[in-house]
Amino acid sequence: MNSECVFCKIVAGTLPAVRVYEDAETLAFLDIAPVVKGHTLVIPRAHYPDLMAIPAPLLERLIGVVQRIAAAQIRGLKAEGINVTQANGRLAGQVIPHIHFHVIPRFPEDGHSFNWKPRKYERQEEMEQFAAGIKAALSGGA
Repeated sequence: MNSECVFCKIVAGTLPAVRVYEDAETLAFLDIAPVVKGHTLVIPRAHYPDLMAIPAPLLERLIGVVQRIAAAQIRGLKAEGINVTQANGRLAGQVIPHIHFHVIPRFPEDGHSFNWKPRKYERQEEMEQFAAGIKAALSGGA
């Protein structure tokens, strides 16, 4: 637990939250500033700042809960689609440094859209350079 973390305070019960699911390792609760009503956050009870810090077995458990919440939003809220997002680091839009997934039910005319502008690599060699950097890091280099 991190005594300064908002999500750790929710886990501890010192901050209120509308909980929709919980077990020994995870907690899911409604976002207080939903993108779309029913927007749910899924977190581990233990404090891990981001995707790179959480142990893989716990991440697997967490994504299983994300899947259950998404299915429940479709059945229980009659959502016609689901967006799942997760950000790491302030530049990526992570506001609270405790790993969490946003599970957002989608409805016709809900007024929300994820708009991004697709870009292109200038040339094939540039794409290959980015791939090489990732591959090197995966094999223990870089």
